Amino acid sequence: MSEIGAGDAVTTAATAVGWRRAGIAGAAIGVIAAGAAAGVAVERLTVGRGMRRRARLALDATGPYGSLRGLPGRAAADDGTELYYEVDEVEPGGGTGSAEGGGGDAAGPGTRRRRLFGRKAPAPVTVVFSHGYCLSQDSWHFQRAALRGLVRTVHWDQRSHGRSERGRAQAEGVTVGIDQLGRDLKAVIDAAAPEGRLVLVGHSMGGMTMMALADQYPRLIRDRVAAVAFVGTSSGKLGEVNFGLPVAGVNAVRRVLPGVLKALGSQAELVERGRRATADLFAGLIKRYSFGSRDVDPAVERFAERLIESTPIDVVAEFYPAFTEHDKSGALPAFRDVPVLILAGDKDLVTPSSHSETIADQLPDAELVIVPDAGHLVMLEHPETVTDRLADLLVRVGAVPATANVGGHGSTAQQPGG
Repeated sequence: MSEIGAGDAVTTAATAVGWRRAGIAGAAIGVIAAGAAAGVAVERLTVGRGMRRRARLALDATGPYGSLRGLPGRAAADDGTELYYEVDEVEPGGGTGSAEGGGGDAAGPGTRRRRLFGRKAPAPVTVVFSHGYCLSQDSWHFQRAALRGLVRTVHWDQRSHGRSERGRAQAEGVTVGIDQLGRDLKAVIDAAAPEGRLVLVGHSMGGMTMMALADQYPRLIRDRVAAVAFVGTSSGKLGEVNFGLPVAGVNAVRRVLPGVLKALGSQAELVERGRRATADLFAGLIKRYSFGSRDVDPAVERFAERLIESTPIDVVAEFYPAFTEHDKSGALPAFRDVPVLILAGDKDLVTPSSHSETIADQLPDAELVIVPDAGHLVMLEHPETVTDRLADLLVRVGAVPATANVGGHGSTAQQPGG
């Protein structure tokens, strides 16, 4: 691939071959961005490339996914990296005014709450959503839509993802690890929710981030966290995941992956062009490793593509090694005294449901939900199920009243273009 950058000295034919190789490599790493590995057989599409391109553009135009915005803010990480977050506040006089720890000054139950806690109403419960690898805060679109106005929420972008700044330490060659992400989450909490009870919700890498937070700040968990929800995540041993590949294929990928990642990360511009050139293959791989059912809304599939495509290849490369080193099983006992929801798709090839069962073994009082016919992006594939279980958790801890209606949200069928 290094010869491709030689300009006029490279023949047109050689350049084309080089781009094709870079494109395939970029697409393979794009799978890893969804949490998969290379070497997957993908069915060839039968419609024309131009038609597929027009279809993607149409889905981008009609699908509203990821369009929700809140009050923006920025938190400074310990290395100076600016972490972007958004806050959705409770509507004045909204549903949470009647719940213990909620906001607003509603009559009835709200008045009783003021008698119990004194003249000053306590800070509202804040639900903090942490997203997964190569995604962004927008991956919680359906759950965010369902909870808007009912409870205070914070959605943030992990470093080098979404609208957050590229990790400054990583720009200087410092390896990123899950512990760093835990400290980042602490910075976001300090800036966006400095007081009041917290409910922590994390998908995949976001759940690992929550474990790292507990490992480094157990007092915060003990004093302020009211409940947690782990969605499609793992407490360790990710190096043993086979991604649905045969043993020989997995072993081959593990042997070459570190070197491939390092090489691709150093040729970011080349690989990004290759990824764009192989968009059809990339889309097929994302579908394979993101979803478990066949009838996913095409606009949701396209939304997942956009989220993953937006993550630069060098960011993909620098984050990936952190997962093979991740082991936070020792931090899980910090959550034993709070209500815990553990949810996973039964067809998740990235963080298999067995990893959620392992977490549940450490937290025997937790609610374990295995969603049938669901893959890694279960909160996008089966939003009603995830929203329903999350709403139930919030009701249990008084973050939203039992009478709150979230059933009309979080359904792909209700979205334009869905």
